[in-house]
Amino acid sequence: MADLVVGKDKCGEQRLVSLPLSRIRVIMKSSPEVSSINQEALVLTAKATELFVQYLATYSYRHGSGKEKKALTYSDLSHTAEESETFQFLADILPKKILASKYLKMLKEKREDDEEEENDNNGDSDDDEAES
Repeated sequence: MADLVVGKDKCGEQRLVSLPLSRIRVIMKSSPEVSSINQEALVLTAKATELFVQYLATYSYRHGSGKEKKALTYSDLSHTAEESETFQFLADILPKKILASKYLKMLKEKREDDEEEENDNNGDSDDDEAES
C-alpha cells in the first residue's frame, strides 16, 4: 500500500490521493441520484480520476505536437479528444480553439444557409398550393 502514497497533506501526513476529497464529494453529491457517499468510494473515485487525468495527459503528450516543445498544450488535448476513439466523449468539453472572427464568420454563413433553405422550402410549398 506504500506505493499508492502520492503526496502529503497540510499536517505532513502521507495521502493516497492528490485531489481534494471535499471537492470530489461536492461534485458527487451534485447528482440527484446520490444521497450518501461511502469514504472508500470517495477515495476510489478520486484515485480513478487522477489515473484518468494522468493517462489523458500522457496520451496527449505522446501523440501531440507538444512533444517537440517538451510541453503539453491545450491543442494536444483537444486533438486527442477529437481523434482518439477512447476520448471521443470529451470532444464537447475540449473543443478545438478557433478565433472569434472565424466563429462569427461560421455563424453568419450558417444563418445564410438556413435562410436560403427556409426560402427554398417556402417557395416549394407556394408552388404546390398554386398547382392545386
